[in-house]
Amino acid sequence: MLKIYRNLKPYALHICGIFVLVFLQVTADLYLPTLMADIVNNGIINTDIAYIWRTGGFMLLVAAGGVLCAVSASFLSSRASMGLGRILRGKLFRHVEGFSLPEFDRFGASTLITRTTNDIIQIQTVSIIIFNMMARAPLMVIGSAILAYRKDPGLSVILLIVLPVIVLMITFFMLKGMPLFKRIQTKLDKINLVLRENLTGIRVIRAFNRIDHEKARFDAASRDLTDNYIKVNRIMAFLMPLMMMIMNLVTLSILWFGSVRIDTGATNIGNLIAFIQYTIQVLMSLLMMTMMFIMLPRAQAAAERINAVLETKSGIADPETIRRAEEKAGYVEFQNVTFGYADAEEPPINNISFVASPGETTAIIGGTGSGKSTIINLIPRFYDPNSGAVLVDGVDVRELSQADLRAKIGFVPQKATLFSGTIAENIRYGKSDATDEEIRHAAEVAQADRFISEMPAAYDTILSEGGQNLSGGQKQRLSIARALVRKPEIYIFDDSFSALDFKTDARLRAALKQETAASTVIIVAQRVGTIMDADRIIVLDEGKIAGVGTHKELMDSCEVYREIVFSQLSKEELA
Repeated sequence: MLKIYRNLKPYALHICGIFVLVFLQVTADLYLPTLMADIVNNGIINTDIAYIWRTGGFMLLVAAGGVLCAVSASFLSSRASMGLGRILRGKLFRHVEGFSLPEFDRFGASTLITRTTNDIIQIQTVSIIIFNMMARAPLMVIGSAILAYRKDPGLSVILLIVLPVIVLMITFFMLKGMPLFKRIQTKLDKINLVLRENLTGIRVIRAFNRIDHEKARFDAASRDLTDNYIKVNRIMAFLMPLMMMIMNLVTLSILWFGSVRIDTGATNIGNLIAFIQYTIQVLMSLLMMTMMFIMLPRAQAAAERINAVLETKSGIADPETIRRAEEKAGYVEFQNVTFGYADAEEPPINNISFVASPGETTAIIGGTGSGKSTIINLIPRFYDPNSGAVLVDGVDVRELSQADLRAKIGFVPQKATLFSGTIAENIRYGKSDATDEEIRHAAEVAQADRFISEMPAAYDTILSEGGQNLSGGQKQRLSIARALVRKPEIYIFDDSFSALDFKTDARLRAALKQETAASTVIIVAQRVGTIMDADRIIVLDEGKIAGVGTHKELMDSCEVYREIVFSQLSKEELA
């Protein structure tokens, strides 16, 4: 929690103001029972009406001042708490944005969402309570206990007996509740995961008629969370009744022994009333502290989860000394590259070497799991190779800044990802200052202009989340247009034509050939027809290069390539 609260530096004045206001409020609250005792002893017993009005009026002013300080302190604590939440959300989002893919694989999207939303809300909620009670409750306990002792040292023995019992009781409940509160956040991750999968995969769920199965999954996750909450609440449900019982027993004991002391003349009614008020203030402050301790374990668990993300450093970072790739433009070279994922038994690619040059189209083909997309992910440095080197423009990608490296690349991923907003905004995502003419030209080359023009709002058409109101082929063409508007040195197409019909595919490849004539083009494809005209075809088999050459050369020399070709094309189509 202390690491979390270091982010409150911008609100240092607010916090100082909170402590000053709380101190004034506590002072007012501590003074009120003394004034009450004076009114009873000097006003009511002596029937001095003028004294009652004078002291009572002053008492009302003190009470009003305490209320004003309490309201002001609550306002400042709310601002500081909400500000802390805003700072944490911003830090968490920016930090996660800097993660490399291995860190995303490690945490998972669902838990990152929960930590950015629910966990920070827990921190905000408990912060408001802490700012209001952290100073007030201890000051009130100490001040009330001292003043109660001054009013009647004999009755103070009751407080000396009760206070250790309450402290031990709170400690016991905290130790029981802390592990359960930590578990709650994990259960929330599970619910978020199931819900996210249901929302994103609703079409598949309905297509396979698995709605009842998904309901059962969600009910199981929800029941798991509910059971955990019930366990926590069962433990905490004993705390409040116990505190109230102790408070009532203490009050009863004070009245019993206080009446005996009044009868013997050891004290008076006013002091007894003040002592009861101070005792109630002590017990109520302890009750507030108990409330804080109930919420603190969950906030502590949330803080640990947030810190775990913030303390995770990206495995892929810019080097201390950044090199500039200025001598060449558009060259990609793999030098004996081997790469393996963290949990993989075998590396998906082994000893890969090839060169892709400007003005050429390099195609990569192979069976499922042969390592095609893995090779593509190494070029923009989504991952770093275990051995060997990936060079862009003659410089190892690990020696370039990530921003400079990715500015050279127009990347079209295997899964077309679009964002909510207009079509024009999605294409402009590739180049923030792209003009309307550049956007239209990129769409024409990507064969997207026709279906865009047929829409009621054309380029101003609003896309739903993930482009759900478009077909797969339309989404792929917009993704291609987004890369084209960038006009990069290197184009990477990761199986980006799979959802296109053959006619559109042919038109698109013809238009791309002219548009990317001076650039390096790397295509990963499943269709042989898409890459037959490539200047260089790299055939992968179980993570190794099985052959390199043109279509004709590979038909003569590479058995793996021939098997792929014959599985897709007939002899008549080849002829």
